Amino acid sequence: MSVPVLTLAQMRAAEQAIFDAGTSPYALMVQAGEGAAEMIWRAGHKRDALVLCGPGNNGGDGYVIARRLRELGVPVRVAATGEPKTESARQARSDWDGPVEDIMSAEPATQLVDAIFGVGQTRALDPGLARRLSELVAAAQLSYAVDVPSGVESDSGVLLGDVPRFDIVLAIGAWKPAHWLMPAMATARRRALVDIGVVAPDGCARLLAPPYVPLPAPDAHKYTRGMVAVVSGAMHGASELAALSAYRAGAGYVLLLTGGLPQPPHAIVRQRFSAEALVDSRIGAVVIGPGLGRDERAREKLSAALASPHPLVIDGDALHLLDLDVLRARDAPAILTPHAGEFAALFGASEGGKIERTTDAARRSGAVVLFKGPDSVIAHPDGRTHLLGGASPWLSVAGTGDVLAGAIATMLAQKNQDPFEAASAGVWLHAKAAAMLNRCFLADELVNALPLALAHASGGRP
Repeated sequence: MSVPVLTLAQMRAAEQAIFDAGTSPYALMVQAGEGAAEMIWRAGHKRDALVLCGPGNNGGDGYVIARRLRELGVPVRVAATGEPKTESARQARSDWDGPVEDIMSAEPATQLVDAIFGVGQTRALDPGLARRLSELVAAAQLSYAVDVPSGVESDSGVLLGDVPRFDIVLAIGAWKPAHWLMPAMATARRRALVDIGVVAPDGCARLLAPPYVPLPAPDAHKYTRGMVAVVSGAMHGASELAALSAYRAGAGYVLLLTGGLPQPPHAIVRQRFSAEALVDSRIGAVVIGPGLGRDERAREKLSAALASPHPLVIDGDALHLLDLDVLRARDAPAILTPHAGEFAALFGASEGGKIERTTDAARRSGAVVLFKGPDSVIAHPDGRTHLLGGASPWLSVAGTGDVLAGAIATMLAQKNQDPFEAASAGVWLHAKAAAMLNRCFLADELVNALPLALAHASGGRP
């Protein structure tokens, strides 16, 4: 089951639903703070701790955390930026009933808890406070941030100023986009979720979950397994990788439309490109873009693919040549797989966060859009959104995008596959294969790891 990721507005609405059901804001704060304190205690046990509290409800969580840690036998101190300014935070400060130091002069501790500012922050910390926070985090053996690190914009994952790196970020109630989007994702070595009974709203983004890819039916043959056609271009190696990836991800037949010379594996059917070759009704999906080039011949090939009746995976160079008006006029589905540069070339620059930009691109194009990166976002025009954060950094090598395109095409070619689910399944398999290699690898090696990843998505139940 996929896990929800809530924006600030969605989180506030979910909390309001809890209040409307009879729970007071302070009771919910106590639940959140005590849950966070239990996690801190399990991680650091009775090592001394310093809790930094800000003026809002995040600071209120901090006072609750300090009180509960003290009850658990942890030597704990509190330092604050000033007096609490919300009713719940004032109640939490009163229930702490211990001394409160000045954050600018407080001595470091073995454990450091940042509860200065959480979600809702829109500007950087005061430079002096930011330096002080970094000093205290650096001096601690274990550091924690409550909900999001102070200085992080929750919905976009943007760093509003200098933000130190924490050992653990404790998400309160639900994951936020900043937990899984760069650059904020890099401010935490680990993340943990504190459950406070939040019910996720319909239409929220969700973390990418392992897909269910069924095993071939007893009466399966090469065409029911999915036929993938890959259009080659000036750089044949890229399309070869995509074609081989399609096979390794489970396709029954792969047709490589190429002008290159035959080479192993001989299971890939190689045929010189023609528009007529794309008319074959047995084709379940077409990949175009890897190594395509951007010359007039490349434009002709893209036009032929767009004119075909088949679902498309459009990657690489094809994204620089694509006309969105032509794409929207098609009846068959399409999946666009841009990295940051390709995304900007196709959709233009924008100040919004990655989720907002990807969902907007899906609506504008009428296609499923996979905005690739260490924090990949997948969006459907109907608003469905998946996030994949924390993929292997070893994927940052030439050719892995071609491998991804081939894997997605196989998922798309299989009968009755929803393009959003196909893109999501391909991204998951790609990331799982990289995680299983767990080292420096070539894109060719990533291809060979796909069957191992596929085994983790097949044979179970949806």
